[in-house]
Amino acid sequence: MKKELGLITLLSISLFSSADWLDVNMPMGVTDISQDVFGLHMLMFWIMVAIGVVVFGVLFYAMWKYRRSNNKKPAKFEENHKLEMAWTIVPTIILVLMALPASSLLKKMYDHDAEEGGIDIQVIGWQWKWQYKYLDEKVGEKPLSFFSNLTTPADQYETNQAEKGAHYLLEVDEEVVVPINTPIRFLITSNDVIHSWYMSDFAVKQDAIPGFINVAKTTINVPGTYRGNCTELCGERHAYMPIVVRAVTEEEYQDWIQQKRDAAEQLAFLTEKEWTVDELLSQGEEIYNTRCAACHQINGAGIPGFYPALAGSAVVMNDKSAQIEILMEGIRGSQMQSFAEQLNEVEMASVITFTRMSWNNDKNGDGTVVVPKDIVDYKNINL
Repeated sequence: MKKELGLITLLSISLFSSADWLDVNMPMGVTDISQDVFGLHMLMFWIMVAIGVVVFGVLFYAMWKYRRSNNKKPAKFEENHKLEMAWTIVPTIILVLMALPASSLLKKMYDHDAEEGGIDIQVIGWQWKWQYKYLDEKVGEKPLSFFSNLTTPADQYETNQAEKGAHYLLEVDEEVVVPINTPIRFLITSNDVIHSWYMSDFAVKQDAIPGFINVAKTTINVPGTYRGNCTELCGERHAYMPIVVRAVTEEEYQDWIQQKRDAAEQLAFLTEKEWTVDELLSQGEEIYNTRCAACHQINGAGIPGFYPALAGSAVVMNDKSAQIEILMEGIRGSQMQSFAEQLNEVEMASVITFTRMSWNNDKNGDGTVVVPKDIVDYKNINL
């Protein structure tokens, strides 16, 4: 038994000595606020250590000094009013002194006034993805806007057989790109249920509540890619709506904005292009796997009682107009959202065509292909 205890002790010492204690502690972050939070955390930590040393020191001293072997005859004493007052007043003073820097930092964290030269980004939570609108950057007549979706392959989290990637459940198709050394205000809300936008590296955590806008302000000092999560239990796929922010220099940020504008101009050309079925299927499969497969499954079978099957669906196979309307408008009272904002004309046509031509739907249905101009025509008539 002694040998076993000795072995366990040696193993414990070995593990502790090799541990990376920076990973055990909270992250310092890459913003002034996050570093202030880390400094306050360490201040409180060492205050707690000092209090623990004093309290347990007195306790162990009393246990040793007044142990039974040294005190055969028990002492007789009554309460000590001065001591009772001391151990009430002293902790109160300590708590007040600890509250002062904490309150000052909280005030600083919740100072959401816009700063000169800053940018405003609206963050909208959807089940289960994030939408970002750059309110100061226009693409045409509208603000730059895009959705950010999880891109971790489904076989990594649906089964235990696939090897998980380095950024498991923390990788997206569209990163939020922001400039460093620039004040940023995130205006956070939700389209459906309560979400929570959390980035530990920025010391930012704000609930996304339908009908309300919560504000979080930050200035990122260090270029890099930072990852976070939704931290509000927002439904069955709560774990699958990550946040990825890439901080770059001002020049790189302006290049990225221009790329977005160029892509929007290119989209206008693509809606008029003559698309082949193979081109639509290729793009549609990628979009389906990213946006639709979570509910309707990779094989189009759906989840009975929750999400309808697309394989063998009468609407998918034979009613092009109804299928376009469903994706554009959603279905009230169900979890089928409107994708009018989430997909552009090319993406919408591609994914509809993919569902109509997959899982033997093309053999049993009318085989009609949907092209981007069909979506443009729908918007012109109905929106």
